[in-house]
Amino acid sequence: MDIRNIAIIAHVDHGKTSLVNALLKQGGIFRENQEVQDRVMDSNALERERGITILSKNCSAFFGNTKINIVDTPGHADFGGEVERVLKMVDGVLLVVDAFEGPMPQTRFVLEKALELNLKVIIVINKIDRQDARLDVVADEVLELMLDLNASDEQLDSPVIYCSARSGVATTDYKVPGKDMTPLFEAIINHIDPPKMETEKPFQMLVSSTEQNDYLGKLAVGKIEAGKIKLNQTVYVKNYFNSAVNYSGKVVNIFSFNGLKRDPVEVGSAGDIVCIAGIPDITIGDTVSETADMLALPFVKISEPSVEMTFMVNDSPFAGKEGKYVTSRHIKDRLYKEAVKDLSLQVQDGDTADQFKVRGRGEMHLSILIENMRRDGYEFQVSRPHVLFKNINGVKCEPIDKVVLDVPNDSVGTIMMSLGSKRGELVNMSPIGSRTRLIFLVPSRGLFGYKSQMLTDTRGEGVMSSVFDSYQPYKDEIEGRNFGSLISYETGDAITYGLFNAQGRGRLLVGAGEKVYMGQVVGVNPKGDDIVVNVCKKKQLTNTRSSSSDEALKLIPIQPLSLEGALEFIADDELVEVTPKSIRIRKAILDHQLRAKSKKPVVEG
Repeated sequence: MDIRNIAIIAHVDHGKTSLVNALLKQGGIFRENQEVQDRVMDSNALERERGITILSKNCSAFFGNTKINIVDTPGHADFGGEVERVLKMVDGVLLVVDAFEGPMPQTRFVLEKALELNLKVIIVINKIDRQDARLDVVADEVLELMLDLNASDEQLDSPVIYCSARSGVATTDYKVPGKDMTPLFEAIINHIDPPKMETEKPFQMLVSSTEQNDYLGKLAVGKIEAGKIKLNQTVYVKNYFNSAVNYSGKVVNIFSFNGLKRDPVEVGSAGDIVCIAGIPDITIGDTVSETADMLALPFVKISEPSVEMTFMVNDSPFAGKEGKYVTSRHIKDRLYKEAVKDLSLQVQDGDTADQFKVRGRGEMHLSILIENMRRDGYEFQVSRPHVLFKNINGVKCEPIDKVVLDVPNDSVGTIMMSLGSKRGELVNMSPIGSRTRLIFLVPSRGLFGYKSQMLTDTRGEGVMSSVFDSYQPYKDEIEGRNFGSLISYETGDAITYGLFNAQGRGRLLVGAGEKVYMGQVVGVNPKGDDIVVNVCKKKQLTNTRSSSSDEALKLIPIQPLSLEGALEFIADDELVEVTPKSIRIRKAILDHQLRAKSKKPVVEG
């Protein structure tokens, strides 16, 4: 069978997963009367809730006698490691670009990786049915981007397909309406080269992703570079970067991708993307080969993480009441397993036996890990995220992010002032209709917690995205948060009377009836200082009635913080307590007197 291997890459929300849906529908994967949900590839519950792709996934569609293996990749910059490694599996990419937004930071990042690997590109301008679509302008912007990234003449000659993935239509000329996805299928078959079918050579396969199956154990997915693999065949595993990896194993199962399913097969041939089972210790980047003397295949070097957080055992007064896995051994095992699956994640032991330092690509990368762990029954605490500094030629350097904002014209001044205070540097400013696109270079540490401020500054209409740009010499100090915390005075149940008195000091984060403990953050003080309040205080009953005693106390409705909101909120002396049922913010030192003493300056002499 004729085969094409392609990856779909784009910035977040530009329609990759919807495009896969449209290709699968026309590719004969579903029955005509079958009801197909939106974003069928987003199988993870967290992906469906948030509307983003987190893990890259494989599927296949058929057009005529050609099998098209498709890899759907994440669009968020924090999950760029997923994109970097799967590009080794494919021979070409569909670069999906929004018909209004045009190329965004992640578009540049993933396209640069694809061009470095000399992959062929098909430009897909999606959402052409948008009223504000800028089709000619966006096509020119993509070509300018390719020129800027030093694309070859052949890559600059890439075909441009205009489509609406939601409607399932594509066309080579946007002035002529499309009927179905045939123009895109034809572009894939005619423009993307078929993989090399070197079936006579000894078997060799590079593992690009792995997953754990309850019944089959460790599964390894990759493209067969040469030869054939048969059931129960003995194979040898090596690693390009780690010479200590050198062992043999037996292939117990082989699966080929057929639509969204994996069909068991007896033999896998060169050029196809397959999934094998039976080798428990196999990891991403390993080479599986037929003979022991074959060299390991080179694997793409994943970009280094730029953000670090400390994960630690929960030691709050409510520890162990809601979680299933609470010990340091449980947390350590889970974190190290995640580091094997996600190459852009790094884990190392912390300063004590109960602490672990976890490094990732960004705040969202780490918050997704935290969310997955709490859903699986883990209970722990995390510190405030901070950036990783580097010493380059004796100069202290910090990570800088390229930030792109699309904001209403009347919010431009406010945004420039707020990002200026974060040591941001304006790089470009261009009008897009009634909105303005601003491009800044901002220290990564200045962006922690900035998204909520940006939404406030733009009255909820701003759109912001960022991607790591480079390491640059350390900018000056950045002003911290401009609000303080309301801290619970004692442990107990939050009472309406105590909450009513406390809400005059600021915005509350807990409601009546909730259990709180001494040192827990129960609200926000807009004036900037930390204040201890007693939300457990009860009204003293007397035998005298006053004129106002029977009036009902009215509490302002609270808006509990999400996990991301809590990570944005906390200061350096605070922690986020994460359990399967609750997200609480607390002071690292719970006792009020000890906390006050720790803040007093030490006088020497």
